[in-house]
Amino acid sequence: MTTRRNALQGMAFASLTSSLPAMAASAKPTPVSGGAKGTEGERRADLGNGWFRNPVMAGDYPDPSILKDGEDYYMTHSSFDASPGLIIWHSRDLVNWRPIGPALEKPLGTVFAVDIAKHNGRYYIYIPFMKAPWSQGLASFANIYVIHADSMAGPWSDPIDLKIGGLIDPGHVVGEDGQRYLYLSGVNRVALAADGLSTIGPVEPAYDGWHYPDEWVTEGYSLEGPKLFRRGEWFYLVSAVGGTSGPATSHMVIIARSKSAKGPWVNCPHNPIVRTKSDKEAWWSRGHATMVEGPKGQWYMVYHGYEKDYRSLGRQTLLEPVAWDKDGWPRALGGDLSLAMPMPGGKAGAAGGFTRSDDFTKPAFGTRWSFYGAAPGEIARASVGGGVLELQAKGSGPADCSPLTQTVGDHAYEISVTVEPVDGAQGGLLLFYNDRLFLGMGIDGQRMVTWRGGRSSYWQEPAPVAPKLHLKIVNDRQIVSFYYSLDGKNWTRHGIRSEVSGYQANTVDDLSSLRPALFASGKGKVRFSDYRFKALG
Repeated sequence: MTTRRNALQGMAFASLTSSLPAMAASAKPTPVSGGAKGTEGERRADLGNGWFRNPVMAGDYPDPSILKDGEDYYMTHSSFDASPGLIIWHSRDLVNWRPIGPALEKPLGTVFAVDIAKHNGRYYIYIPFMKAPWSQGLASFANIYVIHADSMAGPWSDPIDLKIGGLIDPGHVVGEDGQRYLYLSGVNRVALAADGLSTIGPVEPAYDGWHYPDEWVTEGYSLEGPKLFRRGEWFYLVSAVGGTSGPATSHMVIIARSKSAKGPWVNCPHNPIVRTKSDKEAWWSRGHATMVEGPKGQWYMVYHGYEKDYRSLGRQTLLEPVAWDKDGWPRALGGDLSLAMPMPGGKAGAAGGFTRSDDFTKPAFGTRWSFYGAAPGEIARASVGGGVLELQAKGSGPADCSPLTQTVGDHAYEISVTVEPVDGAQGGLLLFYNDRLFLGMGIDGQRMVTWRGGRSSYWQEPAPVAPKLHLKIVNDRQIVSFYYSLDGKNWTRHGIRSEVSGYQANTVDDLSSLRPALFASGKGKVRFSDYRFKALG
């Protein structure tokens, strides 16, 4: 059924596209009933009927950087405290994405927004490393490095220090004269050597942004995320302002252009080209965009946003079609991003993603699992095979043991695992945001310990004394329940439930998401088996 809101949206769309290319009409959002599910019940963007619905990557996949390489598209995201980090994703249609693997086996620090580039047949990823408690040798609180490879599948080089300090969000561009540049937060610019592995000359101011009205409610101005591309005679500079968290109306996408990669830059007359105007919208704080030409010539923006009422899922990857007006400026066509839109390739594609359940017959680090806040070499703590993950214990509890985490993107799901502590270790199952905010259960063979709000709960469940327990957590639209069982069939519900919508960035000032985790602390080791994930509608 078409609602009044949808009808009004269609009228506005028709007015906008009357002076734009005819292909823009094919990008019109429309109400399409139902949704698509994956093999574990997880939501899929590709509806299987030539339409898709955002997010194209559900869960915490922020700051997308995307590269078009012939008919192939590659994308990666900020991996923050994950190790291994920087999953490389591949697609042919911009909607269905399959993981190739991690590009960064040993992060040097917390990984902020990167940029993927290809030049003279070689691939590059420019990386800001933020100094972490375990970092060694980083000169500044923010440090720009680069890795390179001859294939997006790797192997990737070790990180190379570009000796740029105090700035983040690199964006690579090749100028009209062949000179390579990195644009950086601020927005600043530095020239690169021909091989892209060192800088030439100083870092200097390049662009002072577009300034929104003072009465707009945002987190803060924060000019960041410069991404550059060339179309025809123009270089375009896409960036973000407004702050990536805070109020729903914060983050936004702005654009400027120049006939030289060095500027001067002229702002688009209808900036911002993307902005959440109300917390009634489906997607909040939309920003940090990369623009890319789709498989049939239609242009798109790939950016992140928070889902209304589900900030605990983190910033999810969104796809919005773009058309070019007669003056050569882009216009966003997505409208209400809760509605379905035509597939960029015009038809359903091969399913993407990966299963989250794990029978522990072979390792899946860097895709299904990653360590949180881990120094290089952390992977040596884990061994996988024969149906068992064996994790050496570390630290005193979930906060300091570098748990194994995985990203999820569903509103409701359940996770379960069998836990067997050995030699006095404590192990268990969590929903983990960061080292200050988590909840879950742990056992040591003698008793169960429960955590809520990042601390041991006053309510300690009288679970049975057993060398092995089956643990289960159900997150049903932000209401979390714990369960335990001796046989994996007959479950006892834990005495307390939790509401977790507050486990999000505005609570602890940390850009992350609430995600399943396995942990092993103390001394000894913990054996995990039969990990299962299932989305619940």
